[in-house]
Amino acid sequence: MFEHLRHKPPRKLSLPREILVVCAPLRSNINLSRIARAASCCGLTKIICTGPAKLERRIARDGADTIEIESHRTLPPVLKQLRTEGYRLVGLEQTTDSVDLHRYEFQRRTALVIGNERTGLTEDLLKLLDDVVEIPVWGLAYSYNVATATGMALYEYCRQWPEG
Repeated sequence: MFEHLRHKPPRKLSLPREILVVCAPLRSNINLSRIARAASCCGLTKIICTGPAKLERRIARDGADTIEIESHRTLPPVLKQLRTEGYRLVGLEQTTDSVDLHRYEFQRRTALVIGNERTGLTEDLLKLLDDVVEIPVWGLAYSYNVATATGMALYEYCRQWPEG
């Protein structure tokens, strides 16, 4: 018989997560807050953003307390710095040469770059990336919400790197 366990304690990681979420300017703080909640559940501690970035506590929940939001004016210098720090720059976008998320092998040290809800990742950002992954869609609409897609990609990373 199953017994519901509300607020089961999180699993312990053997190593700290070495994935960062890096966001282009998002239109909605609700989406950023949903991303922060998912990131917190996955054991991340920081999200890098551009543009105005504010978490809605009622949506981000514990993520509002556990996720550091680092804000910058533009992404290109941030991405270049992350590359020098050894991060693999992986965009989440539908492109001509993107790899199906189900077939992609994440490197442990990854910067997952998320585009704007309407415009996605711009050409200048795509040129800076090492890889681009996309999540297959089997129906309409043609893509997932940015927060939903980010949560799916984070979960896949965690599936591949369960101990951190």
